[in-house]
This record gives sequence, C-alpha cells and structure tokens, in this order.
Amino acid sequence: MTRKLTKKYLWLPLLLCLSFPLGVLAMENEDCLGCHNDRDSVGEELFIDAQIFDHTVHAALGCVACHESVTEEHPDDGLSPSKAVCLDCHSEVNDEYAGSVHAENASCGDCHNPHQVRGLADVSGHDLNQQCAACHDGAEMVQQHAVWLTQADLHLAMLPCISCHTASEENQIVLYIIQKESDAVFGDFVLSEHADLQQLAGEKAPQRLIDLNGDSFISLTELRTFHRKPANQNLRLQATLMPKEVTHRVDIRDNRYDCSFCHAAGPESMQTSVLALPTAAGSYQRFEVERGAVLDALYGTPDFYMMGTTRSASLNILGLLIIIGGTLMPLGHGALRFLTRKNRSQKGE
Repeated sequence: MTRKLTKKYLWLPLLLCLSFPLGVLAMENEDCLGCHNDRDSVGEELFIDAQIFDHTVHAALGCVACHESVTEEHPDDGLSPSKAVCLDCHSEVNDEYAGSVHAENASCGDCHNPHQVRGLADVSGHDLNQQCAACHDGAEMVQQHAVWLTQADLHLAMLPCISCHTASEENQIVLYIIQKESDAVFGDFVLSEHADLQQLAGEKAPQRLIDLNGDSFISLTELRTFHRKPANQNLRLQATLMPKEVTHRVDIRDNRYDCSFCHAAGPESMQTSVLALPTAAGSYQRFEVERGAVLDALYGTPDFYMMGTTRSASLNILGLLIIIGGTLMPLGHGALRFLTRKNRSQKGE
C-alpha cells in the first residue's frame, strides 16, 4: 500500500511543473535585469533601471507576467518575447478612459512606462505634469488658461494638471521640501532631491531633518523648529493640492471654474496634509502631518498661500488691534477735545 501511494505521488512535481508556464520557472526578475539593467549591453531602447523598476507596482508581478513567452534560452533563441496588453489587467481603466477627451489622442504607453509606473503617492506633482508636458506646451497652456484664470502661470506651476482635469472629487495638501537653486538672495527654489537632503541629514535618514523624534509623524512643533533652524535657511516647504485617488476620466471639469472648489477653509482637505520626501529609488515616502499645518501661515507652510484657506491667529489678532486702534484714536481725540473745549476757549484756541 505504501509503495503504491509513493509511486502515485511521484507524479505531483511533474504535474505542478506542467501547470505553470515554463518561462515562470526559468526566468526571474534578476535574470532579466542582469542584462536589461546594463545600458551598454542592450541599448537605450531596452534599458531598464533596476532600482526604479524594483519599486514599481509591476515588479511584484514579475517580468514573465507580461512577457510570458520568454524562456531561459533568451536571447540566444532569437525570438522576440511576447508583450502583454494593458487591457489584460486594466479593463476597468479602459472603460473609464474611453469616455475622456484624451482617449482618441493618447494610448496607455504615451503616459505610462510599464517599467517605471508608480502609484499616486509615490510621485510628485512635478512628475505628473512632466507627463502632460510631453504633449502640451507649457507657454501655450498658460496663455489658454489666462483667459479666465488669474495668475495662470502660478496655478500651472504649483498644481498637478490632474487636480483640475480628472474626475477625482477628493483632494489633499501634499508638502514638499524645496531649496534655493543658488546662493542669490532672490534665487529660485527647486524641488529637493534625495541626494540633496541626504547630504544635509548626514548619517541620519532625510526625514529626520523635520521628523526630529523619528516617529514618522510631523508635529507643528517640529515644523516650527525646521523653519527656525539656521542650517535650513535655504530650505522651505512648498504645498500643492493633489487628488487623493487617480481616475482616468481626463477632461475639462466645469466645477473647477468655481474658485471655491479650492479656495475654501472648510473642506477636510484644507486642514490636513502629508509630507512627501524623495527616496533613493526616485519615488516618494509620505508622512502624516499634524492637523492645522496648512492653516498656520507663519510656521506651517511659508511657501503656500491660498485665499480663503490660509489662516494665522497672530496676524488675525494684530489686524483686529489695528482696526480697533484706528477707530478709537479719532474717537478718543474728538472726545478729549470736546471735554477740554472750555479750557481751550479761555486760552484763545
């Protein structure tokens, strides 16, 4: 009986092998990237940056998930590996995208490199706009928006295009560290890269420049310390409004013509924020920021001002005192002159 069972189960390994494509068993990501991560070996067109690819949503699936026909004999077999069609996995995205104004002008590959694709939380607003700039000229877009949008150049520089041109209704404030491009007093600020922040942080992780206690939560106290620290005089925080979720319904949204869609203090998105720091792999890591940072104009985000949103309690009090003082001074002066009118008349005033 034991021999029969043993003989019977000897077939299981063979059956398991036959149930999977041979390429899956033969080729791992490391095997593919051993060559494709070498630009000199495969050329620019077939080069894949392994460090970037390892942090994409496709890396976990594996190369053979999209290139099923590749075998361990590749490339000596002389065969071109098969390529998966995006719709094989993303049919629901296709249905949504088909209803947008972009559908007839751009395919998936025009905006997404499958070997570099990342989630929304892993990219910056600048990265997103770089995709749009491949087809849309920046100067021309500013001119078109300026017809109805005040300070169109500022809006387009500070906001991802998808904040206004997708169906996403929920947004959030994302903070980035920017730095002076030069030592000039009025020098331009640019988005800080991982290497820049790592140099400033020394042996510590870049997040410790702000997250002083390393708890992955940015408090208002830590923000104030960051802005007041002399070593950070060439650094500041820049904030932008980004969608919380990605949609592929790319078109013109009529409600974005209403300034109150963004410029209002009431929505939750205007009171909460996250800090996005660049990683060595070129993606971003997000950290929760204490509620109220966006509304703290003095110490929260000095490079962020949105009418109807940004508030400063200190400036509110100062402004109120100026108004009260400006009102009381003429009233007091008039009252004093009225009370002393007899003395002044006797003196011949």
